[in-house]
Amino acid sequence: MKKLTLVLMFFSIVCSAQQDAQYTQYMYNTIAINPAYAGSRGVLSVFGLYRTQWIGLDGAPKTSTFSVNTPLNDSNLGLGVSLVNDKIGPTNENTLSADLSYSIQTSASAKLSFGIKATGNLFNVDVSKLSFEDQEDPQFQDLSNKFTPNIGAGVYWHSDKAYLGFSIPNFIETNRYDDNDTAIFKDKINYYLMAGYVFNLDKLEYIKFKPALLTKMVQGAPLQVDVSGNFMFYDKLTLGLAYRWSASVSAMAGFQISEGLYVGYGYDHETTQLRRYNSGSHEVFLRFEFFNNYNKMISPRFF
Repeated sequence: MKKLTLVLMFFSIVCSAQQDAQYTQYMYNTIAINPAYAGSRGVLSVFGLYRTQWIGLDGAPKTSTFSVNTPLNDSNLGLGVSLVNDKIGPTNENTLSADLSYSIQTSASAKLSFGIKATGNLFNVDVSKLSFEDQEDPQFQDLSNKFTPNIGAGVYWHSDKAYLGFSIPNFIETNRYDDNDTAIFKDKINYYLMAGYVFNLDKLEYIKFKPALLTKMVQGAPLQVDVSGNFMFYDKLTLGLAYRWSASVSAMAGFQISEGLYVGYGYDHETTQLRRYNSGSHEVFLRFEFFNNYNKMISPRFF
C-alpha cells in the first residue's frame, strides 16, 4: 500500500490542487464552468481547446475540450453540450456535460440567465503504469471505467459591456479511490465567481480593454484567483496578460480570422518551485460561430 501511495503522490497532489481542469483563457470557455452561459452569445458557437501543462514534467496534465452551445430559436432558452478529456499521470478522465439555460431580460441591453448542468464522468487508471505488490487486489480493478453522474448550476448576468457570474458545476462529491484511510483522488465541490467589464479607450471604439476576474474556491485547497487584462484592436487582434495568484503569469493572444472564426493562444510561466522542473504550459483554441441575418453581430463580442 505504501508503494502505491508513493507512486500516486504526484498526480494526487495535482488533482487535489486543481480539482476541475483549469484554463488560462477561461473567458472564452465559460460554459465549462457555468451552464448559464449557454446561448448567451446569441449564435451557434463551436469551441475546441487543447492545453498541455508543465512541459517536460512526466505525467503532467493534458486537457482537451470541445463544446457547442446555442440559443433555442426565439425562446429564452439556451442549450450546450461539452466533452472534456483530462489526462494526469496514469489517469484518464472523460466528462460529458449537457447545459440548459433560461434568460430574463433585465434592461434594454442586459440579461440574467440561470443554468443547470448534468454531467457524466468516466474515470480510468492505467494500472500497468503503477507498481504495487498485489496485482490481483480487487480494489485496484475498481480504478478503471468508473462512472459517476453529477449535477451543477449557475447564474450569469451580462450586458453589452459587462458580465458577472457564480456557479457550482458539481454538487456531488465523489471518491475515485479510497483505501479507507486517505482518498487519493477525490472530486470536491468547486465554487466559481467571475466578472469582467469592457472599456472603450477611444471614441471610435477601435481599441477596447477588458479586465476580468475568476475566483475558484474549493475545500482543502488554497483560494485560486485569476486576474487578466485583454486589449482588442480594431475588433481583430487581442493581446493580454494574466496572473494566477501564487501560481503563474500568462501571456495571451487572439485573432479574428473571419466573421465566424477566432483563434487564440496562451502561455503560462510557473511562479512556484515547480518552475524548476518544467518549461511552462501552452494552450490553443478555436471558436467557430454560425450567423444568420437575425443574429448577426455588429462587432465581435469580447466575452
